[in-house]
Parts: sequence; C-alpha cells; structure tokens
Amino acid sequence: QVQLVESGGGLVQAGGSLRLSCAASRRTFSNAAMGWFRQAPGKEREFVASISWSGGVTYYADSVKGRFTISRDNAKQSMWLQMNSLKPEDTAIYYCASSSRLGSTNEHDYGSWGQGTQVTVSS
Repeated sequence: QVQLVESGGGLVQAGGSLRLSCAASRRTFSNAAMGWFRQAPGKEREFVASISWSGGVTYYADSVKGRFTISRDNAKQSMWLQMNSLKPEDTAIYYCASSSRLGSTNEHDYGSWGQGTQVTVSS
C-alpha cells in the first residue's frame, strides 16, 4: 500500500487560496490514480478531484470545477490541490487517496488514505 501524508491546510478568508500537498512514501505512487476527497462536519465524505497516473487526465466535482486544480509529480511522489476562490462551504477535512481505477468518485475504490488536513474558510 502507498502511505500518504497531507499538508497545507489552514484558516483562510472567503475568496482566498490554499495549496494542499500530498506526499507518498513509495514509488508505486507513479502507477496509481490519485484523488482528493473531503468531509465536512456532519456530512459524508465526498469526492473533490482525481488525476491519472500520468497526470494527463483530471476529474472534478461540479462544486469545485473552475476553482480547484489537481496536479502531481511522480518523480517527487507528490500531488497537490490548488484551491482558489474558497467559500465557507469548502470547509472540511481534506484527504488524499490512491486508486487503481482512474476517474472513480467512489471512496471505496481508493485503497490508501492519508490522515487528512483541515481547511477552514471564514466568511
């Protein structure tokens, strides 16, 4: 399994930006599709974005399309989520995860997970 560690969360005002990072512990990172999910208090975890192993194909939830950008660098075993124009409803714990299935929005298709990083957007 790939071990993942997220970082970069924090408190930001509405309209601001944050960049989340996900560092992987093994080179198998380069063979896996990767994704970001988030879970707000009292809500189920939801899909945010995913990216193919090559980085050439990306998917986004409608709620973040046009504001968030997912990217990766296999040589650095790292993935990022650039979040712009943040809204209070983006407040959640953000998780990175790996999957053998590109484009899946189902958390059950993701086998390795990080511990999460808190993002709080104030109004």
